[in-house]
Amino acid sequence: MADVLTDRLPLFPFRSPGDDPFTPVTAADLRSLDGPVSRVRLPTGGWTWLVTRHADVKKMLRSDAFSADMTRPGFPLLRAVPPQVTRNRQGGFIRMDGSEHLRLRRMLTAEFMIKNIRRIEPLIAGVVDDAIDALGQAGPPADLVAGFALPVPSLVICHLLGVPYADHAFFQQRSAILLDQGADPLLARDAAAGLRTYLGTLIEAKRAAGDPGDDLLGRLISERVRPGELEVGELIGMALLLLIAGHETTANMIGLGVLLLLQRPQVWQRLRTGDDETVDGIVEELLRYLTIVRTGLPRLAVRDVEIGGRLIRAGEPATALLSLANRDDDVFGDGDAFDPYRQAHQHLAFGFGVHQCIGQPLARAELRIALAGLARRLPGLSLAADPTRLPTRDMSIVYGLAELPVTW
Repeated sequence: MADVLTDRLPLFPFRSPGDDPFTPVTAADLRSLDGPVSRVRLPTGGWTWLVTRHADVKKMLRSDAFSADMTRPGFPLLRAVPPQVTRNRQGGFIRMDGSEHLRLRRMLTAEFMIKNIRRIEPLIAGVVDDAIDALGQAGPPADLVAGFALPVPSLVICHLLGVPYADHAFFQQRSAILLDQGADPLLARDAAAGLRTYLGTLIEAKRAAGDPGDDLLGRLISERVRPGELEVGELIGMALLLLIAGHETTANMIGLGVLLLLQRPQVWQRLRTGDDETVDGIVEELLRYLTIVRTGLPRLAVRDVEIGGRLIRAGEPATALLSLANRDDDVFGDGDAFDPYRQAHQHLAFGFGVHQCIGQPLARAELRIALAGLARRLPGLSLAADPTRLPTRDMSIVYGLAELPVTW
């Protein structure tokens, strides 16, 4: 079955050099490029090597020949970024390399270990049940994005961080601006500044308290900031990264996942009645098939390196296209097909190497509990709109649905 919205590796903001006017490209366009490592033009007027094969993406992302530091000259950007935003990367360890990256990441590793995420699964289940209860009380039809997909991960990450959920509209609106490739650069600058100010005020209030609390921010203040191991500015940057990534990615996965599954009644039934292993398999295949970070992972070569038969020289940009790597037929036979029986654990939806998503155990738990909870408690859930006409977030770094009308 071909999906109108979930199957498109969507309108991607790359184009072969020399093609005018600039227009986005589709998955078919990408596959027709000059091999698995091709030079393409960026919307900013620059260019990048586009790496699309599974093995090549893995090699690239585990190699220290590539830098994730977006302040380096020539780094491949999809939109113009004001200098003050580029420079202010304090605490944003996904844009750091080497020991600088490792120092900050290690401070969070224990928080997102599988055993610790399992301890909060009852919390996640309670959030999911409450959201389904609220849907039931309001009655159908409903927008599943606004009523379920967005509030569930937002509530969970707010609880973990110690951020008041009452402020969710503020940070969700600004997060969306930061992820929107089409947003005005000055608007993106103001959104980032507003979020940093908000988190800075929250952190200072926790610091002023005798007991900063047993949430993640409180523990980092007690265990890292007060002993002098972590600067307040670094903690603000870490909190900003976790807040945005912690709700945007999972929310979009839930929305797109439900859209796909509701068009496959047999899989929806398996999700409702299956054991944990069955549910886990469906979630992994959804992660592979949807791969919502569709703009890829940008890098800059710091020394000459060969990838996919191409010599990428020091100072040249490269982008690992996860969405196409996850459709590689050499790894996932018939990769363009959604197969709930597939062993999809080699997928790269969370990246690969030292920068692989630190929050993936949390994301997996949220997806498993949220999707299975919906299927079991609302087995008659169905689409209440033409799936081909649903509004999508084509310009967002994290692809997803703007809304998903459903009934039951």
